[in-house]
Amino acid sequence: MEPTICRRQIGKLIAEEEAALAELIRFLEREHEHLAANDVAALEGVVHERQRSVARVVRADEERTALCRQLGYAGDARGLEQVMHWCDADGTLAAEWARCKAVAAKCRALNDRNGALVSAHLKHVQARLAALIQSRGETVAYGPRGAYALSGLGRVVKIEV
Repeated sequence: MEPTICRRQIGKLIAEEEAALAELIRFLEREHEHLAANDVAALEGVVHERQRSVARVVRADEERTALCRQLGYAGDARGLEQVMHWCDADGTLAAEWARCKAVAAKCRALNDRNGALVSAHLKHVQARLAALIQSRGETVAYGPRGAYALSGLGRVVKIEV
C-alpha cells in the first residue's frame, strides 16, 4: 500500500471515530439527565442509541487495527504511531489522533460520572430494601445458588477467631 493511500484511509478512520465519539458524548449527557430525573422510560431509549455509537467506535477501532496489522505493524497504539510516522511525514494525522483521544477521554469521564450516579441509585435502593427486610424481622442470607434469599432462621451473634 502506498503511504498516501494509507494516510487517507487512517485519516478517514480517525474522523469516523471522532464523529462517533462526539455523538456518544451527546448520548452520555442525555443519559445523565435521564438518570438524574429518574426517567426510566427515556433512559431506555438513550441507552440503545448510546450502544449504537459505541458500536461505531469499536468498528472504526477494529478497522484501524486491521489496517495496522495488514501493513505489518502491531494493532496497538505504538503500531498506529509507527504507521502514521511512515505514511504522514508532515504529522497532520498525529494532531487529528490527539483530538480523537481527547474526545475519547471526555467520553470516559462522562461515562464514569453516569456510573457513579447509577451506583448511588443502587445504594439507595439497597438501603431501602434493607430497611424493609429488617422491619419484617427477617435476615438476608445467601441461597443455594449464591443469590440473596430471605431467611428467618437463626442469627450469628458473635464470631470468634
